[in-house]
Amino acid sequence: MPDASAIADRRSWPEAADPPAPLGETRGLVYRPSDTALIDGIDLKIPGRGRTVVMGPNGAGKSLLLRLLHGLLIPTAGQVLWGGRPLDDGLRRQQAMVFQRPVLLRRSVAANIRFVLNLRGRAESAQVSEILDEVGLGELAHRPARLLSGGEQQRLTLARALATNPQELFLDEPTASLDPASTAAIEAIVNRAHARGTKIIFVTHDLGQARRLADDVIFLNAGRLAEHSPAHSFFDNPASQAARDYLEGRLVIRKPSR
Repeated sequence: MPDASAIADRRSWPEAADPPAPLGETRGLVYRPSDTALIDGIDLKIPGRGRTVVMGPNGAGKSLLLRLLHGLLIPTAGQVLWGGRPLDDGLRRQQAMVFQRPVLLRRSVAANIRFVLNLRGRAESAQVSEILDEVGLGELAHRPARLLSGGEQQRLTLARALATNPQELFLDEPTASLDPASTAAIEAIVNRAHARGTKIIFVTHDLGQARRLADDVIFLNAGRLAEHSPAHSFFDNPASQAARDYLEGRLVIRKPSR
C-alpha cells in the first residue's frame, strides 16, 4: 500500500492554503479487467485551474487513468465525477483527448478540422483557417494529412481536439516520439489552450517536460496513487518513496495488488 501520510501531505498548493476545489474527482476508482487490479482504489481530486501532469513508471496505470477520467473505459468499481456530476455522454462531449500516436482521417488537413466543426454545426472556412494558423499548419491546409511529418500530424490532432473548445483536454504522452522542435511546438499550443481556460491533464515520462508544464503532479505506482502534490513540492521534496526513487533514476518496482 502507498504511504498514507505521503498522499495526505499536500504541503502548500499554489495561491492557496489548501488544495483548490476540485474540478474532477475519483472515488474508490478500480479497474480490474482480469484477476489483477490495474487501477486500485484511487481517490483523487483534480484542481480546476492549472496544468495537471500525470507521472509514474511504466505500467503504473497513467494511460488507464486518463481513459477512465474521459469515459473511454468503464471502471470496475468507484466513480468519476466532473463538476460534482457523474461522468456521462454530455460531460464527455465537453472534453477531448490526444493520444501518443496521431489518429487522423484519411483526408486533407483542412478536412480533418472541418469534420469536427461540422459535428458542432459550425464549419465556416474562416474558422478552419484560423484553427490551422494557430498551430502553424495554415499553408498545409490542402495537403493529405497522411503526408504530414510526425510533428505536423500531432499538431493537427491537437488542433482538431481544440476545435471542439473542450473544457478539459487529456494528453497521453503526445510528444513521446517527437524531436525537440516539434515537442516545443506542442507545448506552446498546450500552454496557449491553458491560458484560454482549458483544463490540461498531461501524461509524460519526460522530467524536463513535466517541470516545464506542471502546476501539480499526480504520481502513480502499480495502479495506486502514491502522491499528488503541487509541482514545486513534488520535484523539490517528494513525499513518497516511490516518487523519490523515480526522480533519482532508481528502478521503481512494486507488485500490483490482486
